[in-house]
Parts: sequence; C-alpha cells; structure tokens
Amino acid sequence: MLIHKAAPMPRPLLLASASTIRLQLLRNAGIEVTAQSARIDEDSIRRALQAEAAHPRDIADALAEMKARKLAEKNISALVLGCDQILAFKGQVYGKPETPAEARAQLGLFRDQTHQLISALVLYDEGKPIWRHISEASLTMRSLSDAYLDDYATRNWSALQHCVGGYKLEEEGVRLFSGINGDYFTILGLPMLPLIGYLATRGFIAT
Repeated sequence: MLIHKAAPMPRPLLLASASTIRLQLLRNAGIEVTAQSARIDEDSIRRALQAEAAHPRDIADALAEMKARKLAEKNISALVLGCDQILAFKGQVYGKPETPAEARAQLGLFRDQTHQLISALVLYDEGKPIWRHISEASLTMRSLSDAYLDDYATRNWSALQHCVGGYKLEEEGVRLFSGINGDYFTILGLPMLPLIGYLATRGFIAT
C-alpha cells in the first residue's frame, strides 16, 4: 500500500523591515506576511564595517542578518526574513539620504556614471539562520541637468527619503537611467525569484 506523505503546511513570514515596497511585493505574490521594523542602528553598523574595509556585499549581508536575528530572538518560533540594500559607487557605500540636499548631492555624483545596488536576504527559522542570498544590479544614470535634479529631489523627497541612492525606479526615478543590468526585484530591494524558489522547496509556501 502506497502511503503519501503529507506536504508541509505553508507558514506565515515575519518581515524584519519597515519597507512598504518589500511588504507589497510579498503580499502581491500571495505570501502570508506581516512586517515589523528590527530597529537596529544601520548607519553606525555600516560605518564600522566600512572602517574595517568590509566588502559592500558583506555589509549588506551583515545588516540583513542583524535585522533577522533581532526579530528571531523575540519571535523564536517564527520564520523571519531580514533584508538590506546598499549602493556601492567608486569604493564608497551609500545608504538612504537624510535630507533633500543629501539626496540631490548623491544624484549629482551618480550622473553620467554607473553604480551598483546590492540586495541581501537572510532567513531565520526557530532562531537560527537557514538561508541567505545576495543579488547585485548595475545602473547607469543619464546626463541630467542640475535644474532637473534639483526639482526631482525636492518634489519627490517624501518618497526618496526611504530609498537607497535617492531615487525610486518604479516611479519617476526610471527617467534618470540610460541602462540597467540586473534583476528588477533586486533594484527594489527584494530578490523575489530566489526567495520564492527556496520557500517553495522547503514547503513554506504552497506549490
């Protein structure tokens, strides 16, 4: 008599991020998810890692793990996803701008140049890391006038303050670029395809 083993039950995901776009992407994919900010001091950690000459990919990975671990320690039975994204340009690492002037200054640096967006994911289950992934995309910015960049940073500040690099590709920010090499979801800060692949393989989501 052939006995069929029951498939694992899908499990809800706890997203260690305050990012609305990450939460939206997961929900749009039909994944049961709630979000909670991990509240780590990202700037201090990033600066400390840079002072140690850490590679940008390692910085993104470390920040994603710290976020996941912090929430996993408080939600020991949960499946927790930590995410982080950094921008790498000419050996420097950039995070979210703190003022419209800083956003404008960053955009001026990237004009006519190519930079990298690095997105890291770390998944914890029952308080332990079980999977990690790092994706990278390269973006080349157009030659844009000072007047346009001034106006762009000012008009869009309410959205840009939450975005690494000071732009949102899914909105007007797409006008800033002449070329992109990489996965669209990586640019949005959540490489969806590898994440879904892993969740499906482990039976955490239905297939």
